[in-house]
Amino acid sequence: MSVDNCIFCKILADEIPSSVVYEDDMFRAILDVNPAAKGHVIILPKKHAANIFELPDEEASKILIVARKIAKALKETYHCDGVNILQNNGEAAGQTVFHLHVHVIPRFEGDTDHINIGWKPGETPADLQEIAEAIKANL
Repeated sequence: MSVDNCIFCKILADEIPSSVVYEDDMFRAILDVNPAAKGHVIILPKKHAANIFELPDEEASKILIVARKIAKALKETYHCDGVNILQNNGEAAGQTVFHLHVHVIPRFEGDTDHINIGWKPGETPADLQEIAEAIKANL
C-alpha cells in the first residue's frame, strides 16, 4: 500500500530517484539527501505506515535487524566511533515525513558541534513505581 502524496512512497515506487544501500522484500534503505553525517541512511518499510503505531508486528520485529546490518556496514565503511539509530513518531517527537522510517547515523568523537541528538536528564520522579505500574497496565 502506498499513499499518493507521501515522498517515501514515491521513492519506493521509483518515481523519485534514491541511492539504495540495502533492499529486501519488506524494506529499502537509502542515503538521506539531507544527512546529519556522511553515510546517514534511512530505512523505509515498503508498505506505508505513518508511524510505529501503524507498523505491523512482523515489520516492527524485523526493522531493527536491518538497522543493525546497516550500522555494522557503516562502522566497517567509516570506522565511526558510534551509531545513532533513531525513529520519531508524531510531530511533537520531531517526525516531519509521515511514513515510518528509521535513521542510522554514523557518529564520531567531537561531532556534537553539528549533530545534537539527545536530552538533558531530569530528576528521578518520586512516584517511579506508580508510573511503571500505569504503563504495565496498558501493555
